[in-house]
Amino acid sequence: MFLSRVRAQLPDLHRAEYKLGCFLLEFPGDLASYDAQELARLCGVSKATVSRFVRRLGFENYDSARRAARDERQQCNGQIDARPRQKAGPAEISDAVRDEIDNLIWTYQQVDADDLESLADAVVLARRVWLVGFRLCRVFADYLQSQLVQVVPTCASIPHRGGSLGEYVSEIGPEDLVIWIALGRREGRTEALLHELRRSAVPIALIGDEEAGLAAGVRWQFRCRTETSEAQGSHAAVLSLCNQIGARATQRAGAIARSRLRRIDEVNARLGEV
Repeated sequence: MFLSRVRAQLPDLHRAEYKLGCFLLEFPGDLASYDAQELARLCGVSKATVSRFVRRLGFENYDSARRAARDERQQCNGQIDARPRQKAGPAEISDAVRDEIDNLIWTYQQVDADDLESLADAVVLARRVWLVGFRLCRVFADYLQSQLVQVVPTCASIPHRGGSLGEYVSEIGPEDLVIWIALGRREGRTEALLHELRRSAVPIALIGDEEAGLAAGVRWQFRCRTETSEAQGSHAAVLSLCNQIGARATQRAGAIARSRLRRIDEVNARLGEV
């Protein structure tokens, strides 16, 4: 089976091939839906990487791998296909879900793969990682913290309820890292906080939406598309990007991360937590 080959090879893949493998496991229908050049562009890797990847899986060329992926998708009655079919009868997928899929594709087409990789390096090397989010964005900051704290214990989501920004900003320095999630209308404190962070010379990563302009003094900037036909915005791309940052940081942390995760599991077992 195509996907079982990908899972088996994943731990031994080089960085670019690993990225491609993770993408295909998340969106298994993509290999059958695109030619090699389109898939390479969508994943942010070279066409040569795609060719090496399929040969490592044991396929003669991309077309043979594509046929295997298509056959597997058909055997599974299309359940692994991440792309909605044009006609799905009574269970036709909603326009809102199509919007979310389109938003994911748009977002990752804007992401610079090198930026994502260098941010993961910065997460692991930082003295402390600070996750900033106001209002709704606090939810995403907390989510990203939950992804990072298992491998980066010195990770904090701010501001805490009842606390002032000064309590945290005064402790932030150039050895730290700030990841700021700022979607939609900017909070009144945004510019003042950016100014203070720039004064501290701390590296800043900013996750915004598709309307976000270029922010001065920001080392990494990512834009996530959130538009949808529904009244509420779609934040699937924001959560996906946070997950990618967490996954890459875990990969970077290597043996240290695995050791920490093992200790967490052992303590949870003693505490009776699942």
